[in-house]
Amino acid sequence: MTRPMHPPMMSKESIRIYYNPCCSKCRETVALASERGYTTELIEYLVTPPGKEELRSLLSKLGMKPLELIRKGEEVFKQNYAGRTLSDEEWLDAMLAHPVLIERPIVVRGNRAVVARPPEKVLALL
Repeated sequence: MTRPMHPPMMSKESIRIYYNPCCSKCRETVALASERGYTTELIEYLVTPPGKEELRSLLSKLGMKPLELIRKGEEVFKQNYAGRTLSDEEWLDAMLAHPVLIERPIVVRGNRAVVARPPEKVLALL
């Protein structure tokens, strides 16, 4: 008996997600990508923070300035940076010193990226 021929399963490309597993928005974003068949490379950015050049690359893909990626509700922001005017380089240095200041989740697909807040924003990349 011969078996019917089926086309091979096509796997969608991998996407990278910078996330915090304690964050519900991050978990929802990972779920949305997985439900659509994407392989996700998960980077816990608080454990493995991006370096300065990686941050620059992310900002370029996001089309954002460093200040736009800062989490202003964090205690470290309120205590150390609120009301201050810093250069782009100084904001990059602040994110390097305090990765908790980096907005999350950041989803990267190829040369494009999005901050998935709300999580449905990831759909623009998928």
